[in-house]
Amino acid sequence: MYWEKEIETLDRKSLEKLQVDRLTGTLGQAVKSSYYGRISEITDFVESGIKSIEQISELPFTTKEDLRNNFPWGFLTTGKKEVIRLHSSSGTTGNPIVVYHNRHDINSWANLMARSLFAAGVRDTDVFQNICGYGLFTGGLGFQYGIEKLGCLSIPAGAGNSLRQIKLMRDFGTTVVHAIPSYLGRLYDVFKAEGLDPRKDTNLHTFVVGAEPHTEEHRQRIEEMFGVKAYNSFGLSEMNGPGVAFECKEQNGLHIWEDAYIVEIIDPKTLLPVADGEIGELVMTTLDRQAMPLIRYRTRDLTRFLPDQCECGRTHRRIDRISGRTDDMIIIKGCNIFPMQIEKVIMKLSEVGDDYRIILETVDSQDVIIVEVEVKKDWFSGDTTFFDKLKKRLTHLIRDEVLVSPVVKLVEPGSIPKSEGKAVRVFDCRKK
Repeated sequence: MYWEKEIETLDRKSLEKLQVDRLTGTLGQAVKSSYYGRISEITDFVESGIKSIEQISELPFTTKEDLRNNFPWGFLTTGKKEVIRLHSSSGTTGNPIVVYHNRHDINSWANLMARSLFAAGVRDTDVFQNICGYGLFTGGLGFQYGIEKLGCLSIPAGAGNSLRQIKLMRDFGTTVVHAIPSYLGRLYDVFKAEGLDPRKDTNLHTFVVGAEPHTEEHRQRIEEMFGVKAYNSFGLSEMNGPGVAFECKEQNGLHIWEDAYIVEIIDPKTLLPVADGEIGELVMTTLDRQAMPLIRYRTRDLTRFLPDQCECGRTHRRIDRISGRTDDMIIIKGCNIFPMQIEKVIMKLSEVGDDYRIILETVDSQDVIIVEVEVKKDWFSGDTTFFDKLKKRLTHLIRDEVLVSPVVKLVEPGSIPKSEGKAVRVFDCRKK
């Protein structure tokens, strides 16, 4: 089953021809911005034309720093009057990242979201509860437009207030939920505290999870807790938001919609393409955005192309789940560590909860890594023998994974501070 069969099942030759045609239009639109308009490699291609998709490697990269340095209007390619929405990052470390959309862009994004949800089995007969913030964060409105395009009954619940979320689910027969994975463990605890079992006391059958990195082990834990199928979603604000890539019913990688994006995976050090199957940095070019096209944007997300065609019949290439970010890497005692490696270990143990944090400190002139992990309420007791064994087990498992011995601290459930929106996992308190 397809949302747009003629697009989703295009043969490779036809798909690449479509990409070349759309890239030609994208470059012509991009040079209308003050930033791209002064880059000769791009203006030269506008004059000479793009002949093959491989020529994209001759174009320069765009970075997050470029977006910040040209804030607020440097990448806008249309008149301000045509812009009907902007989304923005928090900008806590300088100028925010702002992305503009005209009416065409919003309609295109809504269609990509509807296509993504349909691929995951969501239908117009579903009741869809969107547990994400509405506002500058793209997860709320991005999903909302896709839900409405698909024709579901939407419940724009927003983030937080777990008791209200559960009441909405039960009152209106919610069947599909979208939420960030770090919230769902806390939601499950509220179900249990209320004496409810989501498997028996709701109509839930599908979760869509995304917006923050999470491991396959975390996804499986969510499925086991709620008795649902949980589908992985990938997006980033610079490429619209959600709907960039999505799992289909086969759950064997995320289809990345190649009629809307050109996708490359490069070695972040050499900036050259990596072989298929090798992990590298995801680089993306928009093909169907008018107000603010982006060319060869370095996402900093690490992933790989998956081989072969998916059994669902969709021909668009698939990427693996995001394994980390180049700017999230921790270097400690000469070892490169990604937070996802530590989460992978934590989620294998049934005694611990979903919340944890990694604290980097300097002790006696040595860098140390401290891993605080919440213990589930059912296991949190005064049994020091149990705690000692669990702490030792976690220490060994994490050390085997990251090659550095951590200081493991077991804490009571609900004690780790919760952040609004995406979970903050790493706190670097080392002396500089």
